[in-house]
Amino acid sequence: MAKYSAVILAAGKGVRMKSDLPKILHRAGGYPLAAHVVHAVKEAGIEDIVMVVGHGREQVEKYFSADNLVFVTQEQQLGTGHALMQAADSIDPDSTMLVLAGDIPLIQSSTIKALINYHEEKQAGATVLSTCLDDPFGYGRIVRGPGGNLLKIVEEKDCNPQEKLIEEINSGIYLFQAGKVFAALSGLQSANAQGEYYLTDVLEILADQGQIVQVMLTDSSEDIYGVNNRVQLAQVEKILRRRKNESLMLEGVTIIDPDSTFIDYTVTIGADTVIFPFTIITGDTRIGSHCEIGPSTYINDTIIGNETTVEQSRIKEAVIGNLCTIGPFAYLRPGANLADKVKVGDFVEIKNSNIGVNSKIPHLSYVGDAEVGESVNIGAGTITCNYDGKNKYHTVLEDGVFIGSNTNLVAPVTIGKGSITGAGSTITRDVPANSLAVERAVQKVVPDRNKRD
Repeated sequence: MAKYSAVILAAGKGVRMKSDLPKILHRAGGYPLAAHVVHAVKEAGIEDIVMVVGHGREQVEKYFSADNLVFVTQEQQLGTGHALMQAADSIDPDSTMLVLAGDIPLIQSSTIKALINYHEEKQAGATVLSTCLDDPFGYGRIVRGPGGNLLKIVEEKDCNPQEKLIEEINSGIYLFQAGKVFAALSGLQSANAQGEYYLTDVLEILADQGQIVQVMLTDSSEDIYGVNNRVQLAQVEKILRRRKNESLMLEGVTIIDPDSTFIDYTVTIGADTVIFPFTIITGDTRIGSHCEIGPSTYINDTIIGNETTVEQSRIKEAVIGNLCTIGPFAYLRPGANLADKVKVGDFVEIKNSNIGVNSKIPHLSYVGDAEVGESVNIGAGTITCNYDGKNKYHTVLEDGVFIGSNTNLVAPVTIGKGSITGAGSTITRDVPANSLAVERAVQKVVPDRNKRD
């Protein structure tokens, strides 16, 4: 089998994004744009990848530091041909080289594999991926001869009126025999409207040298869609979201309304889970089977077990066990760790706390920096007073504790196993096991309160 390599062109400034962030690091579907490209290339079986960077290269290299890429720099943006030249010393000259842009996040590994198969079947020296668009504005046009062979590719700004009517466009995705294309690049000229070195011009050079130059027309026009501004970024996001939702549904997940459900590519969800409308699930979130999520729920970087219900709640960097009930209107912050069969009701906030099996926090409570044992019941209005203005302290509620409504637990404090606090108490000292702790002012009754003298 032939050896394959890839060059991802990612040095552009992306000025139309109007952003300090390099264009290829803008996110869609949970990943930066270029990450989608890297994933597709690797899924197609290509591991030797060079990325040509320029604007914001430190940020780009930092993000992809774990992806085993080779980075080369294009100091001046002088066109795609010039960009590819920068990779000459980093690519095996005997390899077949895939070249594509870093701002086409919709590219799929299946399309790359199809291009590789076509290239091999035709025994081509170079192959261009093309597609047809109803509105080809902005793309280079594929100009074919009478027999359908490729004559040239003409960039939009260099097209004459007749060429602008052509609907077949260049995707910017190519396969080359690496050594031969790098040799041909030395002959490129910049005699065009942009004054740049176009990679497309090298195809004519290769053809003149007797190389077989092929064009593979694909009907997957969506795959080559590039991002140059925020409008196109939103359009790509919508397509990625549709693909992700369709993939989940085909794997057994019910999504009631895919158009109002936003799920990142990074998310995994088990079969027979139901996702209700207006739900956003992002980051490294893993949801088990037979769950009900939503409506109007936001979940980020969270692990959720099986048969758990989350309704109208916000959850970030939490762990939730099996058979739990969350919400409505609950807020689980980073470090919330819930065991199985936990109930967290309306207007409850939990942060950096472990909640034991079968414990219940039904409503109107704040639990922060706490260790809550098994089968604990926390009454409405309970607050763990964990912060004294300088430091934060822990609260410990041992197994079987019952906390009466409107109890203030002033940390550091421990409530022993099986103990009860009376409603309205402010607990400032540890409570031994199997005890009742009540701290209230004596009730005073003023008779005839409204009687006038």
